[in-house]
Amino acid sequence: MGIENSALDGSPGEDPPPSRAHRFTVSVRCSLNIKQSVNQHSRPPHTLNDILAQLEEWPRTRFVREPTPLLEAPNLAATLGRAPADILLKMDAESGFGLGGNKARKLEFELSPPRLEDVTCVITCGGPQSNHSRLTAAAAARLGLRCVIVVNGEPATPHTGNAYLHRLFGAEIRTVQSREERDPTMEEVAAEIDADGGKAIVIPLGASTPLGSLGYVRAAAEISRQWSDRTHAGTTWIFVSASSCGTYAGLALGFTLLEASDVRLVGVSPDVNESEIIEETARLIRGAADLLGTEVSTPPNLMIPTEAYVGQGYGLRSPEADEATTLLARTEGVVLDPVYTAKTAAAMLDWCRSGRVPHGDRVVLWHTGGYPTAVI
Repeated sequence: MGIENSALDGSPGEDPPPSRAHRFTVSVRCSLNIKQSVNQHSRPPHTLNDILAQLEEWPRTRFVREPTPLLEAPNLAATLGRAPADILLKMDAESGFGLGGNKARKLEFELSPPRLEDVTCVITCGGPQSNHSRLTAAAAARLGLRCVIVVNGEPATPHTGNAYLHRLFGAEIRTVQSREERDPTMEEVAAEIDADGGKAIVIPLGASTPLGSLGYVRAAAEISRQWSDRTHAGTTWIFVSASSCGTYAGLALGFTLLEASDVRLVGVSPDVNESEIIEETARLIRGAADLLGTEVSTPPNLMIPTEAYVGQGYGLRSPEADEATTLLARTEGVVLDPVYTAKTAAAMLDWCRSGRVPHGDRVVLWHTGGYPTAVI
C-alpha cells in the first residue's frame, strides 16, 4: 500500500457500505468531539422550537447554497397523468458546491469549526467513483487542508468522473485491495499523520453518522418551509435513496420532530436489504436525537424502505432505471446518475403508475446528486 496522487477508476459508483458493525467502529473515532459541541449549547431543548433553534445555532461549515431548488415537473407530471404541482424535484444535486450532492449537508456538521481545531488533514474512504469522497476532497480544498482518500481496487486510466475530480481537488489516494481494509487503513493514515506532528479527522463512509444526519434534519425543515405556501390536502410521498442511511435517517427524524403526519419517506435501496435500512436508520435516528437532547418515536407509517429496484446489483444499470433516466432528461432536462437517483426515480415512476401513490397525493423526487457518474 502507498499514498499516490491518483485514485482508482473501474467502478460505476461508490462501493456498497461495509458491514454496519464495521462502520460503527470508525464512527466512534469521528464522534469524539461531538459531545463537546453539544455542551457548548444551552440547556437541553424541551420543545420543537427549542430543538429547531438549537439546530440552527449548531456549529457547521457552510458548503450548501440554501435552500436548494424545489421544482415543479409539469411535463413529467403530464406523462403520469398527474397535476403539474403534484410532481416535485428537490435538487440537492444543485447545492452549489463541488458539483453538488447530498453529502455536502452532512459534511457541514462533520467538518464544523470546533471539530477542525488544529486539524491538518481530512481522511475518508469510498469506491473509485465515490461521490462522498469527491465532496470531502472539495471541502478539504476549500478549508485549506490536506485530504487522503482510502480507495479499494486497482488503478485504471485515464481517470474519469469522480476519480478524476478526487485528484483535481488535490486528494492523495491510499490504495487497498478490499472494502474491509478501508476503515483500518484510515486509522493507520491518521496515526501516521499524528506521528508526524499533524492532526487528522476521519470521516466515515458517506458521512453517515448521527452528527452528519443533522444536516438532513435541517433539510426536512427547509423543504417544509418551501412547500408551506403550496396548499395541498393529500399525503406527500418523498422518494430518496437509502444506502448508508444518513440522509434517510435525518429526514425521518426531521419530519418526526415536525409532526408531519402527512409525509411518507420511501427509501429506495441501491444495494442493501430492507432490514439493514431499518436497523441502520434506527441507530442513526437514536444518535442524532441524543445529540439534540431529545427522544423520539418515529410514526409507524413514516418510513417505507424498498429493495425492489436494486436490479442485478449495486452500480449495475437496470431497464427501469434507464427508462427513468431517459424520461427525466427528455421531459424536464434533469440528469440522473445510474447508481442512486436513477433507481430512486424508477421506484417513483412505478409507484405512481401502479397507483400505489394515489392520484391527488404529492410526490417529491429528492435528487441526491451523482452527476459525474452519469457521464462515464
